[in-house]
Amino acid sequence: MTLKQRVTEDMKAAMRAKDAVRLSAVRLLLAAMKQKEVDERVELTDADVLGIIEKMVKQRRESIAQFEKAARQDLADQEKFEIGVLSAYLPQQMSQAEVEQAIAAAVAESGAGGVKDMGKVMALLRPRLAGRADMGKVSALVKAKLGA
Repeated sequence: MTLKQRVTEDMKAAMRAKDAVRLSAVRLLLAAMKQKEVDERVELTDADVLGIIEKMVKQRRESIAQFEKAARQDLADQEKFEIGVLSAYLPQQMSQAEVEQAIAAAVAESGAGGVKDMGKVMALLRPRLAGRADMGKVSALVKAKLGA
């Protein structure tokens, strides 16, 4: 079963269970997927769907920070719930040690000598870690490793 099919089945299950909050979150994901299909005139692969989910999770994290700064805990809680729903579709996250090991392997493989070679390292890491690690944190770790 593809990721897209799984999301559709989860929407149907939420409808049957009359779980309005979960249904809303799943429908947002389906709408984003449909929008990308229409805009680019392509059938989405699992990798495309993972990219959409990662983007939506990142947007929600940013929204949570803004809502908490504005003392709107009700909206922040809703965003946190949506992150939980969306995260269920992501592969299991890598541990800190696994990420550092992947970074070390990519640095060795690319022959990076300094921060100027960061793009080469990230180009190698992006497909390997997609959906399994926060690429913002990975980028910071790579920069620290190359800058050291």
